[in-house]
Amino acid sequence: MKAILYIGHGTRSKKGAEEAKAFIKRVIERIDIPIQEISFLELTEPLMEEGFRRCVERGATEITVVPLFLLAAGHIKQDIPLILSGLQERYPEIQVTVKEPFGVQGMILDAVADLVRETAGYLVPEDRLLIVGRGSSDPEILGDFSKIAGGIRNRLGIERVSVCYLAAAEPRLLDGFETITIGAVGRVIVVPYLLFTGLLLAEVSQEVRKRQRLNCEILHTGTLSSHRVIEDILIEKVKNLNTY
Repeated sequence: MKAILYIGHGTRSKKGAEEAKAFIKRVIERIDIPIQEISFLELTEPLMEEGFRRCVERGATEITVVPLFLLAAGHIKQDIPLILSGLQERYPEIQVTVKEPFGVQGMILDAVADLVRETAGYLVPEDRLLIVGRGSSDPEILGDFSKIAGGIRNRLGIERVSVCYLAAAEPRLLDGFETITIGAVGRVIVVPYLLFTGLLLAEVSQEVRKRQRLNCEILHTGTLSSHRVIEDILIEKVKNLNTY
Protein backbone atom coordinates (compact mmCIF):
# COMPACT_ATOMS: atom_id res chain seq x y z
CA MET A 1 0.00 0.00 0.00
CA LYS A 2 1.25 3.47 -0.85
CA ALA A 3 1.79 6.23 1.66
CA ILE A 4 2.93 9.86 1.71
CA LEU A 5 5.32 11.24 4.31
CA TYR A 6 5.42 15.04 4.39
CA ILE A 7 8.58 16.58 5.81
CA GLY A 8 8.66 20.16 7.06
CA HIS A 9 11.74 21.95 8.31
CA GLY A 10 10.58 22.37 11.91
CA THR A 11 10.76 25.41 14.17
CA ARG A 12 11.00 26.41 17.83
CA SER A 13 8.03 28.69 17.21
CA LYS A 14 4.78 27.11 18.43
CA LYS A 15 2.81 29.32 16.06
CA GLY A 16 5.04 28.34 13.15
CA ALA A 17 4.72 24.64 13.92
CA GLU A 18 0.93 24.84 14.12
CA GLU A 19 0.82 26.82 10.88
CA ALA A 20 2.88 24.18 9.08
CA LYS A 21 0.74 21.34 10.45
CA ALA A 22 -2.47 23.12 9.46
CA PHE A 23 -1.11 23.62 5.94
CA ILE A 24 -0.21 19.93 5.58
CA LYS A 25 -3.59 18.85 6.97
CA ARG A 26 -5.33 20.93 4.29
CA VAL A 27 -3.24 19.15 1.66
CA ILE A 28 -4.02 15.74 3.18
CA GLU A 29 -7.74 16.47 2.93
CA ARG A 30 -7.36 17.06 -0.81
CA ILE A 31 -5.43 13.83 -1.54
CA ASP A 32 -7.27 10.53 -1.87
CA ILE A 33 -4.62 8.36 -0.22
CA PRO A 34 -5.45 6.81 3.18
CA ILE A 35 -1.91 6.70 4.61
CA GLN A 36 -0.50 10.20 4.96
CA GLU A 37 1.72 11.35 7.82
CA ILE A 38 3.21 14.67 8.92
CA SER A 39 6.83 14.90 10.09
CA PHE A 40 9.65 17.40 10.54
CA LEU A 41 13.38 17.37 10.03
CA GLU A 42 14.16 18.99 13.38
CA LEU A 43 12.81 21.01 16.32
CA THR A 44 9.14 19.97 15.88
CA GLU A 45 7.45 16.65 16.66
CA PRO A 46 6.90 14.20 15.10
CA LEU A 47 10.34 13.87 13.55
CA MET A 48 11.01 12.07 10.26
CA GLU A 49 11.76 8.73 11.90
CA GLU A 50 8.47 8.77 13.79
CA GLY A 51 6.46 9.75 10.72
CA PHE A 52 8.10 6.97 8.70
CA ARG A 53 7.39 4.42 11.44
CA ARG A 54 3.73 5.46 11.57
CA CYS A 55 3.42 4.91 7.82
CA VAL A 56 4.85 1.40 8.16
CA GLU A 57 2.61 0.57 11.13
CA ARG A 58 -0.43 1.63 9.09
CA GLY A 59 0.47 -0.88 6.40
CA ALA A 60 2.60 1.10 3.93
CA THR A 61 4.81 -0.86 1.55
CA GLU A 62 5.73 2.16 -0.60
CA ILE A 63 6.42 5.58 0.93
CA THR A 64 6.68 8.75 -1.11
CA VAL A 65 8.61 11.40 0.79
CA VAL A 66 7.44 14.94 0.04
CA PRO A 67 9.78 17.65 1.41
CA LEU A 68 8.16 21.02 2.12
CA PHE A 69 11.28 22.98 1.19
CA LEU A 70 11.42 25.81 -1.30
CA LEU A 71 14.92 25.14 -2.65
CA ALA A 72 17.42 22.27 -2.73
CA ALA A 73 19.95 23.29 -0.09
CA GLY A 74 21.83 21.14 2.43
CA HIS A 75 18.74 19.68 4.09
CA ILE A 76 17.55 18.26 0.77
CA LYS A 77 20.95 17.14 -0.50
CA GLN A 78 22.41 15.79 2.74
CA ASP A 79 20.25 15.66 5.88
CA ILE A 80 17.09 14.04 4.52
CA PRO A 81 18.98 11.42 2.42
CA LEU A 82 21.11 10.54 5.46
CA ILE A 83 18.07 9.94 7.67
CA LEU A 84 16.30 7.99 4.92
CA SER A 85 19.37 5.82 4.44
CA GLY A 86 19.16 4.73 8.07
CA LEU A 87 15.42 4.13 7.80
CA GLN A 88 15.82 1.98 4.70
CA GLU A 89 18.36 -0.17 6.53
CA ARG A 90 15.81 -0.62 9.30
CA TYR A 91 12.92 -1.25 6.89
CA PRO A 92 14.53 -2.83 3.79
CA GLU A 93 11.17 -4.12 2.55
CA ILE A 94 9.80 -0.57 2.12
CA GLN A 95 10.17 1.10 -1.28
CA VAL A 96 11.00 4.79 -0.85
CA THR A 97 10.65 7.59 -3.42
CA VAL A 98 11.65 11.18 -2.70
CA LYS A 99 10.02 14.14 -4.44
CA GLU A 100 11.97 17.29 -5.34
CA PRO A 101 11.55 20.55 -3.40
CA PHE A 102 9.41 23.30 -4.93
CA GLY A 103 12.34 24.85 -6.80
CA VAL A 104 12.26 27.98 -8.94
CA GLN A 105 9.11 27.85 -11.04
CA GLY A 106 6.83 30.33 -12.71
CA MET A 107 3.78 29.54 -10.59
CA ILE A 108 5.62 30.45 -7.39
CA LEU A 109 7.03 33.64 -8.88
CA ASP A 110 3.51 34.55 -10.01
CA ALA A 111 2.33 33.95 -6.45
CA VAL A 112 5.06 36.18 -5.01
CA ALA A 113 4.07 38.91 -7.45
CA ASP A 114 0.44 38.49 -6.34
CA LEU A 115 1.43 38.81 -2.67
CA VAL A 116 3.35 42.00 -3.42
CA ARG A 117 0.38 43.51 -5.28
CA GLU A 118 -2.01 42.49 -2.49
CA THR A 119 0.27 44.12 0.07
CA ALA A 120 1.25 47.28 -1.80
CA GLY A 121 -1.57 47.89 -4.27
CA TYR A 122 -0.57 49.89 -7.33
CA LEU A 123 3.18 49.73 -7.98
CA VAL A 124 5.43 52.27 -9.63
CA PRO A 125 8.94 51.67 -11.05
CA GLU A 126 10.44 53.67 -8.17
CA ASP A 127 9.20 51.17 -5.60
CA ARG A 128 11.85 48.73 -4.35
CA LEU A 129 11.67 45.07 -3.41
CA LEU A 130 13.82 43.18 -0.90
CA ILE A 131 13.67 39.38 -1.01
CA VAL A 132 14.88 37.75 2.21
CA GLY A 133 16.09 34.15 1.90
CA ARG A 134 16.95 31.68 4.64
CA GLY A 135 20.51 31.48 3.34
CA SER A 136 22.90 28.68 2.40
CA SER A 137 26.55 28.12 1.58
CA ASP A 138 25.44 26.16 -1.50
CA PRO A 139 26.26 28.28 -4.60
CA GLU A 140 23.25 26.81 -6.42
CA ILE A 141 20.98 28.52 -3.92
CA LEU A 142 22.54 31.90 -4.69
CA GLY A 143 21.95 31.20 -8.37
CA ASP A 144 18.34 30.30 -7.64
CA PHE A 145 17.77 33.58 -5.84
CA SER A 146 19.25 35.47 -8.76
CA LYS A 147 16.63 33.79 -10.98
CA ILE A 148 13.90 34.54 -8.44
CA ALA A 149 14.84 38.21 -8.26
CA GLY A 150 14.93 38.53 -12.05
CA GLY A 151 11.61 36.75 -12.48
CA ILE A 152 9.83 38.93 -9.94
CA ARG A 153 11.38 42.09 -11.37
CA ASN A 154 10.00 41.21 -14.80
CA ARG A 155 6.55 40.46 -13.41
CA LEU A 156 6.21 43.64 -11.38
CA GLY A 157 8.06 46.19 -13.48
CA ILE A 158 10.05 47.36 -10.45
CA GLU A 159 13.52 48.63 -11.29
CA ARG A 160 15.22 47.68 -8.00
CA VAL A 161 14.93 44.13 -6.65
CA SER A 162 17.55 42.98 -4.13
CA VAL A 163 18.21 39.78 -2.19
CA CYS A 164 19.63 39.30 1.30
CA TYR A 165 19.94 36.30 3.60
CA LEU A 166 19.28 35.44 7.23
CA ALA A 167 22.32 33.17 7.55
CA ALA A 168 25.24 31.50 5.73
CA ALA A 169 25.37 33.89 2.76
CA GLU A 170 25.95 37.55 1.97
CA PRO A 171 24.55 40.16 2.07
CA ARG A 172 22.98 39.53 5.45
CA LEU A 173 19.66 40.94 6.62
CA LEU A 174 20.82 44.27 8.07
CA ASP A 175 23.03 45.01 5.08
CA GLY A 176 20.16 44.19 2.77
CA PHE A 177 17.86 46.61 4.56
CA GLU A 178 20.50 49.35 4.59
CA THR A 179 21.19 49.02 0.88
CA ILE A 180 17.55 48.91 -0.24
CA THR A 181 16.39 51.84 1.91
CA ILE A 182 19.21 54.31 1.23
CA GLY A 183 17.98 56.92 -1.21
CA ALA A 184 14.61 55.22 -1.65
CA VAL A 185 12.06 57.50 -3.32
CA GLY A 186 9.16 55.06 -3.49
CA ARG A 187 8.12 52.35 -1.08
CA VAL A 188 10.17 49.33 0.01
CA ILE A 189 8.34 45.99 -0.03
CA VAL A 190 9.92 43.12 1.90
CA VAL A 191 9.25 39.54 0.78
CA PRO A 192 10.40 36.84 3.24
CA TYR A 193 11.10 33.86 0.95
CA LEU A 194 9.93 31.45 3.64
CA LEU A 195 7.04 29.01 3.69
CA PHE A 196 5.86 29.45 7.27
CA THR A 197 5.93 31.70 10.30
CA GLY A 198 8.82 31.11 12.70
CA LEU A 199 11.76 32.72 14.46
CA LEU A 200 13.33 33.70 11.15
CA LEU A 201 10.19 35.55 10.09
CA ALA A 202 10.11 37.25 13.49
CA GLU A 203 13.61 38.56 12.82
CA VAL A 204 12.48 40.03 9.51
CA SER A 205 9.32 41.51 11.03
CA GLN A 206 11.30 43.13 13.83
CA GLU A 207 13.58 44.88 11.35
CA VAL A 208 10.58 46.05 9.30
CA ARG A 209 8.97 47.59 12.40
CA LYS A 210 12.25 49.27 13.32
CA ARG A 211 12.49 50.86 9.88
CA GLN A 212 8.86 51.93 9.98
CA ARG A 213 9.54 53.83 13.20
CA LEU A 214 12.23 55.70 11.29
CA ASN A 215 9.48 56.95 8.94
CA CYS A 216 10.57 54.69 6.12
CA GLU A 217 7.61 53.59 3.98
CA ILE A 218 8.21 49.88 4.19
CA LEU A 219 5.73 47.02 3.73
CA HIS A 220 5.85 43.30 4.49
CA THR A 221 4.11 40.56 2.48
CA GLY A 222 4.26 37.71 4.98
CA THR A 223 5.18 34.10 4.15
CA LEU A 224 4.59 32.30 0.86
CA SER A 225 2.22 29.65 2.24
CA SER A 226 -0.41 32.36 2.61
CA HIS A 227 -0.94 32.04 -1.15
CA ARG A 228 -3.15 29.16 -2.31
CA VAL A 229 -0.80 28.28 -5.19
CA ILE A 230 1.78 26.72 -2.83
CA GLU A 231 -0.86 24.27 -1.67
CA ASP A 232 -1.90 23.63 -5.28
CA ILE A 233 1.68 22.90 -6.38
CA LEU A 234 2.07 20.39 -3.57
CA ILE A 235 -1.19 18.70 -4.58
CA GLU A 236 0.12 18.44 -8.15
CA LYS A 237 3.26 16.70 -6.87
CA VAL A 238 1.36 13.84 -5.29
CA LYS A 239 -2.05 13.62 -7.00
CA ASN A 240 -0.95 10.81 -9.32
CA LEU A 241 -0.12 8.47 -6.43
CA ASN A 242 -3.06 6.07 -6.44
CA THR A 243 -3.63 3.37 -3.88
CA TYR A 244 -4.04 -0.25 -4.91
